Amino acid sequence: MEPAETKESEMKMTVFALALLCACGLQAAEYQKILFLGNSITLHGPNKKIGWEGNWGMAASSQDKDYAHRVTQALKKKDGAAPEALIKNIATFERQYATYDATELLKETAAFKADLIVVAIGENAPGLATEEAKTRFKDSVVKLLNDIRGDGKPTLIVRSCFWANAAKDEALKKACQEVGGVFLDIGALGKDEANFARSERTFENKGVANHPGDKGMQAIADAIVGAAKKQQVKAVGK
Repeated sequence: MEPAETKESEMKMTVFALALLCACGLQAAEYQKILFLGNSITLHGPNKKIGWEGNWGMAASSQDKDYAHRVTQALKKKDGAAPEALIKNIATFERQYATYDATELLKETAAFKADLIVVAIGENAPGLATEEAKTRFKDSVVKLLNDIRGDGKPTLIVRSCFWANAAKDEALKKACQEVGGVFLDIGALGKDEANFARSERTFENKGVANHPGDKGMQAIADAIVGAAKKQQVKAVGK
């Protein structure tokens, strides 16, 4: 994890760069379409067996408070319109990454043509107990990221697990770096009890309660938005 001083310094640099752009009359490129690939934290349909009635990121209190929708709203364009979003649950990839068939997913994402891709996976992947398993998972993620990105040059952001896992997070980071993406370490968020849904309201299912609540979702969104805006600044500076 990066030292707090480093993160604070990077944030100051981003704010300074944005201010400089405004002073020079330059405008950072706007995101038109955002693709979110994740698991239940990103999108989970209603399931009475576990007491979950939402059709959005578990366990936000409403759709507009899950991290994907918070990110989309935070990246509104100059005309006030939010970028178009495609939100997909790919938990099957996490559980079956070595044999996952991405054919249908790739058809949909290729047609969507996102210019910002946010990948939030890892929590459901089986434990990576050996170096071989870590490499296999990393290679599978690399292939998925390359296939999803295609021939375009979208901004690619991969975040670590909300429930920090050293082996999975290391594999995700290596995969992200290998394809030239931006890796976000959000492990600290899962260490703060206030970020869990169980701290905000009562749930009959412990698994649901263990997901991020509204505060946790906002914290995840803030990290992603910060990284996305930083990439906008870099793009203008080229």
